Amino acid sequence: MRSHSKREDAMIEAYWRQVGGTLVAEFPVVARGADHGPRWIDAVILPGGPFERSTAELVALTGQDVIVVQAKRDRLGMYLMGQVLFSQVLVWERFRPKSVRSIALCEQDDAVLRPLLERHPGIEVVVLEKPSS
Repeated sequence: MRSHSKREDAMIEAYWRQVGGTLVAEFPVVARGADHGPRWIDAVILPGGPFERSTAELVALTGQDVIVVQAKRDRLGMYLMGQVLFSQVLVWERFRPKSVRSIALCEQDDAVLRPLLERHPGIEVVVLEKPSS
């Protein structure tokens, strides 16, 4: 399992509290193989589920509405954009959900990049302001 910053964890937590549902942190979307590395999604939220934390082993994405969340501190950038776009594709292809919304969660917007990313159906940018120090 990967780890990311506590600030990214706090961002994911704040977003989850806004949308509700079941939260699975560090969702393994691709297992390690002989010819490829593992891939994780920072968080998967099942908005129709109970407001609780769960694990990948205890949830089924097939036939469900799914929210994929990739979080990065600071400004929206191309690395986060790629994660959001391809995480959405991987979930569609591997789990056959009813729907997939893919969220780029960041602390600062980018006026040039956001419109490019949001041209893709089901992809959104959500900006959560940096917490005050």
